[in-house]
Amino acid sequence: MRMTPQRQLVLDALIELEHATPEQVCHHVQRTTPSVNITTIYRTLELLESLSLVRHTHLGHGAPTYSVHEHQHVHLVCHRCGHIDEIPRSMVEGLAGTVRAAHGFVLDASHLALSGICRTCTKESA
Repeated sequence: MRMTPQRQLVLDALIELEHATPEQVCHHVQRTTPSVNITTIYRTLELLESLSLVRHTHLGHGAPTYSVHEHQHVHLVCHRCGHIDEIPRSMVEGLAGTVRAAHGFVLDASHLALSGICRTCTKESA
């Protein structure tokens, strides 16, 4: 597979943004190359993922979030402010063991996002 300019732009955007939806990638790319459209972004992300250059995670409702980094963490997503934090996957090993023992299901924590209320929002509501 050859690295086209559009593919490089998408990859560079993800490196810079770290975690981004296709729309965020498109906005970022269009700052320098307005002719790149959202369809190109989606197709490029799909291709890059099939080549194991990027990964996606669902952080809640809506479009997935893409990253160039191997997900060695679990995402914590705040319902109120939208803040996303990360914790090591090792913190959910107990849960993974319980799920496997009870259901024979092997949890892939690289795609795991836990929803709730962040520390800041919890303090504000107290």
